Amino acid sequence: MNDAIYWSAGAQARAMRARELSSREMVDACLARIEVVNPAINAVVQLVAGRAQAEADELDSMAARGHFKGPLHGVPVTLKDSLDTAGIVSTGGTLGRRDFVPQQDAPVVARLRAAGAVLLGKTNTPELTLSGETNNLIYGRTNNPYDLKRSPGGSSGGSAAIIACGGSALELGSDTGGSIREPAHLCGITGIKPTSGRTPRSGHIVPYGGVMDALTQIGPMARYVEDLVLALPIICGPDGRDPAVVPVPLGDPAAIDLSGIRLAWYADNDIVTADAAIQRAVNETARALRGEVKLLDQRLLPGMRELVNLTTELREAANAGVILRLLKRYGTTRPGPDLDGYLNEKSLAASDCVEPALLEAVDEARSRALAFFADYDAILCPPAHALARPHGASKQDSFDDWSYMTIHNLLGWPGVSVRAGSSEDGLPVGVQIVTAPWREDIALALAQRI
Repeated sequence: MNDAIYWSAGAQARAMRARELSSREMVDACLARIEVVNPAINAVVQLVAGRAQAEADELDSMAARGHFKGPLHGVPVTLKDSLDTAGIVSTGGTLGRRDFVPQQDAPVVARLRAAGAVLLGKTNTPELTLSGETNNLIYGRTNNPYDLKRSPGGSSGGSAAIIACGGSALELGSDTGGSIREPAHLCGITGIKPTSGRTPRSGHIVPYGGVMDALTQIGPMARYVEDLVLALPIICGPDGRDPAVVPVPLGDPAAIDLSGIRLAWYADNDIVTADAAIQRAVNETARALRGEVKLLDQRLLPGMRELVNLTTELREAANAGVILRLLKRYGTTRPGPDLDGYLNEKSLAASDCVEPALLEAVDEARSRALAFFADYDAILCPPAHALARPHGASKQDSFDDWSYMTIHNLLGWPGVSVRAGSSEDGLPVGVQIVTAPWREDIALALAQRI
């Protein structure tokens, strides 16, 4: 059973269908693991052990009768505290929701549970998910399991940390500027930010709507890419609430022939230099894929500087206003210090001053960038500029420092972060695969190969 906590969610589900493993055994094993590791990493902030055990027993009874709810029947999961979960305190890291208990699950949560997943509890997030450091005034700071003095990243840092430790096989994170991909890279797991419009954001602390609507996406995180392949179709599609979600069919990564893939790659985006270990991982991955794909060119996405500038302008113009409205909505009168950078005098003065010309420039840049996929099917690049850093280091970051990730939020393109090596001192190192809109199948097929 100690080994089973490190199996993929898919392997756990298959073992349960074969009656080689029970959901109750798996739930108890994950709860025991959380009890061991959580005092050090502070990743799980709400635990519903009794409820999870009761659900597991019910699912085991169903399995004994030959009935299964879905592809995740009996698999224990944890979920980021930015997502509403019925009957469980869901704070989003902000004091106004310290005691908030939703009456219904967010649609993506409901879909996981309908597929048979058993919810163990909630994982830590920075306030409103808007920081590269997973820390808030309610639950405190989450630590990186590879080095407790370092950050697991943000904002899905609690998600990444508990998955890395074997306390959960599968999570749902959210990504507004790298919040799935960066923690996955820093904690040695994998995660996908889907195409804008792929998954509903109803019931998320940063909901759909507004000028930055396309930036935030919900996506699965796991130790194995096969679990991203398993979970993504479960949570996709319209929910009747989020007006931006489109019913576009999701392709099967197993149907992708890598020998026909045209791959562009770069280890340095000419804006901020990535850590040498990250560049080395990208270079070595490119060499490993040479001969397996149709084309492998070292080439930057044109207009990189413009895309970063537009992302910065958009967020500087809109962030403070969005944050102030969310704090008011949730009844938070004392925001945490990690929001200070968004609520400074300059940002407040510019709040809600989003000029139509800026929105037009963003759409024009998105249109020009799409032309890149006339010649290529995917991009291999760094998932971030740094490895796991000491707590607080990200406070000095500018939007330039997030440029390996944020431009793909602006563009709405899907991106997968997957581990590709280790640094000399044993820290995880990931790479990122980015594809055209709606081609998660290509991104996942390449990530599985990596």
